[in-house]
Amino acid sequence: MDKHNAFAPAGLVEALQAAERVTVLTGAGISAESGLPTFRDPMTGLWEKYRPEDLATPQAFRRNPRLVWEWYTWRRKLVEQAAPNAGHRALVTIEQHISEFTLITQNVDSLHQQAGSQRVIELHGNIRRTKCFDENVVVENREESAEVPPRCPRCGGLLRPDVVWFGEQLPEQAFHTAVEAAVHADIFFAIGTSGTVEPAASLARVAQRFGATVVILNLDVEPLEAPPLYHINGRAGIVLPALVRAAWPE
Repeated sequence: MDKHNAFAPAGLVEALQAAERVTVLTGAGISAESGLPTFRDPMTGLWEKYRPEDLATPQAFRRNPRLVWEWYTWRRKLVEQAAPNAGHRALVTIEQHISEFTLITQNVDSLHQQAGSQRVIELHGNIRRTKCFDENVVVENREESAEVPPRCPRCGGLLRPDVVWFGEQLPEQAFHTAVEAAVHADIFFAIGTSGTVEPAASLARVAQRFGATVVILNLDVEPLEAPPLYHINGRAGIVLPALVRAAWPE
């Protein structure tokens, strides 16, 4: 096995070449390769005395909406400076070769869409969108305001990021679609996610129960090659391009 295929076990390559339905779940690990901090990374600068868990809740917003809004403004600027990496781009290539491809993400940065992914299910929302805290309705084309946080143009309530906070439910339709994609997958990838955040973490188990080849790709896993289950310890930006080159050599 040459160095380009070190992360592409032969059985997995063959399974990918034969697959008609591929479902992918991504977490913070793939975005970390674009320079975005994960929730497990220590906070820096003005925010080093806070924990993300203390800011990403409805209770925190009610308690100090300005603080929470300003933290998300900081995070949004980091997202705007980031660009898709080789892992994001490799997933676009896989999508182009597969009849039914579904990308489920726990990330809120829309880097998958920037890379060119077409069918993206956002389980945790999108930090680039804003919604009304009271009405739970996304607000488009809002006017800039000196107020922090700004007010909803419809009802005058406070605006908040359109992301899922700790203690909130995932969007019902998005999660239903994600489960359906896991059930029908020939191959299911879980990439850059710790596998501990429910209910998204259950998707890999659902796929395995319904007969999919399951690939866990993360820096925290012990390597395992026991088809139809693969644990690959590595970075998405290295592993996924190697897998694409092995499956569809130019």
